Amino acid sequence: MSEPPSRGAERDLFRDTWVRYLGYANEVGEAFRSLVPAAVVWLSYGVASSYVLADAIDKGKKAGKVPSPEAGRSTRVTVAVVDTFVWQALASVAIPGFTINRVCAASLYVLGTATRWPLAVRKWTTTALGLLVIPIIIHPIDRSVDFLLDSSLRKLYPSVEKPSSS
Repeated sequence: MSEPPSRGAERDLFRDTWVRYLGYANEVGEAFRSLVPAAVVWLSYGVASSYVLADAIDKGKKAGKVPSPEAGRSTRVTVAVVDTFVWQALASVAIPGFTINRVCAASLYVLGTATRWPLAVRKWTTTALGLLVIPIIIHPIDRSVDFLLDSSLRKLYPSVEKPSSS
């Protein structure tokens, strides 16, 4: 996510407050997948996806408030919404959700073959491992998505101010 705002800077509700943690809901859902009904995991994806959509809309509204000629305004708004949505969808939902899902599935499998622990203990251990991995994967995924978008989608944008979704 973004750096904390400097003194006097406007706080971004979706980047600088507790609201940003809603973007991690699906990772938590994936960590608990072995313990909760699938509907709970899907609900966590709904929460995270709602966060992504709300952030993209917010960034589009903010881009629309910047004074400029009308033609440049619509392009700037479109770029802000698309860039934020794609960045957040990849960095907050798709890649970390997949990563935590695979870490938990692999750990549950390994614990099942390498230990004689009861299933409940293996599931709780898997959940704990999944939760512990979340803070470790955030920044590498964010930087990788920055690189991916800088190398692809962001090259297609018209010559307007570069968006800063990360």
